[in-house]
Amino acid sequence: QVQLVESGGGLVQAGGSLRLACAASGRAFSTYVMGWFRQAPGKEREFVARISWSGSSTVYTDSVKGRFTISRDSAKNTVYLQMNSLKPEDTAVYYCAAAKTLTIRTHGYDYWGQGTQVTVSS
Repeated sequence: QVQLVESGGGLVQAGGSLRLACAASGRAFSTYVMGWFRQAPGKEREFVARISWSGSSTVYTDSVKGRFTISRDSAKNTVYLQMNSLKPEDTAVYYCAAAKTLTIRTHGYDYWGQGTQVTVSS
């Protein structure tokens, strides 16, 4: 069982930055692939980024490549999403999630946080 708690969301102007954090409970953090997803109003939840167990492998959706960076700190049981050059279309509720396999599919993730709102004004 893994419990995930996101933080760091907020309101920011276009071009600004935010860093999201997701704290995981339990001792098995290093055995999970960690992912970030987002859901805008009226849209389906979509994949943003994922990081492998060791942190050596990362994958991003095309729309955030070069702007977002996912990382993890096993000592703190925390995964981060650094978001730079934010755009209004990045506005969404952002969720972190944990999976046992390397996947970008929503259904492949077993545990989810409650989400944190990110709003980017133009």
